[in-house]
Amino acid sequence: MLVAVDIGNTNIVLGFLEGSRITGTYRITTKANHTSDEYGLLLTEFLDMSGYGVRDVDDVIIASVVPKVMHSFRSSIVKFLNIDPMIVGPGVRTGINIRMDDPKSMGADCLADCAGAYHVYGGPVLVGDFGTATTFNYVDASGTITAGLITTGIRTAAAALWGGTAQLPEVEITRPKTILAKGTRTAMQAGLYYNFLGGIERTIRQFRYEIGEDFKVVATGGLGRVFADDTDLIDVYDPDLIFKGMAIIYARTVGAR
Repeated sequence: MLVAVDIGNTNIVLGFLEGSRITGTYRITTKANHTSDEYGLLLTEFLDMSGYGVRDVDDVIIASVVPKVMHSFRSSIVKFLNIDPMIVGPGVRTGINIRMDDPKSMGADCLADCAGAYHVYGGPVLVGDFGTATTFNYVDASGTITAGLITTGIRTAAAALWGGTAQLPEVEITRPKTILAKGTRTAMQAGLYYNFLGGIERTIRQFRYEIGEDFKVVATGGLGRVFADDTDLIDVYDPDLIFKGMAIIYARTVGAR
């Protein structure tokens, strides 16, 4: 069994995979001050909840965009599982080329997303990840990332709104029943939701206009589900895309050894 780990700014998401089948997913709040023992205990508890033991884990692969967490989390894998994990980055085989100004600056999560989208759904494909940040990356028919976009995530934008405005309350990020809001909370929800949805649709249309050809649009990330059903410009919402990408990267890298 392979453990795939996505270390993001807000959450660490664990995926347990048997081949291409995902048998369990779990989330841990990302905290730089967690010790390796704390991470290790959480990991073993999640394994137990899924019916696994430490000896069932064959290997671990990690995609991280939070360097300050990597030392303690990697140490937990070595200490509790006696495994030196594979890290998504230079030296791994993704089956994806990067034709950008600075290929090394591409986040490991975006790279895994693109590998999953291209190998599972084919190319050309525009991959949208809706998390702490919102990213769009375009993978052409040959499997090359040729363009990308990064902007704020809707939860980050919402936090800035109520954090910077004393009289505005914190609200749930959800699809409102109507844009015709009659109160502060519903007005904030409608404003956040439709402003962000409009931005998504405009972004996809602009990619189509400048690329000049059609492509699939695959969305992922915790907040992708909120918008995927409300626009016909997103073809697929896949919450497990990063795990599928990491499984592909792992298989290609190990198979090449």
